[in-house]
Amino acid sequence: MNRRHFLAALAVIPASALAGKPKTNPAKVFGKIQFVTSFPDFKVQVVDAFPDLKVQIVDAFPDKPGKWQIVDAFPDFKIQVVSSFPDFKIQFVTSFPGVA
Repeated sequence: MNRRHFLAALAVIPASALAGKPKTNPAKVFGKIQFVTSFPDFKVQVVDAFPDLKVQIVDAFPDKPGKWQIVDAFPDFKIQVVSSFPDFKIQFVTSFPGVA
């Protein structure tokens, strides 16, 4: 493949495919959550205003968007808390969890 064909093929590829991970839908992140420091499924930033997802920590039945049950083993998702470049932003709440 010569350089011209390569550049033409590169121009057709969407930017999201080149960026690595696709845009995350925070509504699909619920269930058993394990906080990790490396190799996460998603990186989140905890904020006080304008979150992508409002999260309620529950002891049982984490069956709706925004309901997270914190576990140490066998998680549905592994989450890393970061201060910059998150996949999405969360706010911890005591009621009305879900997509903001």
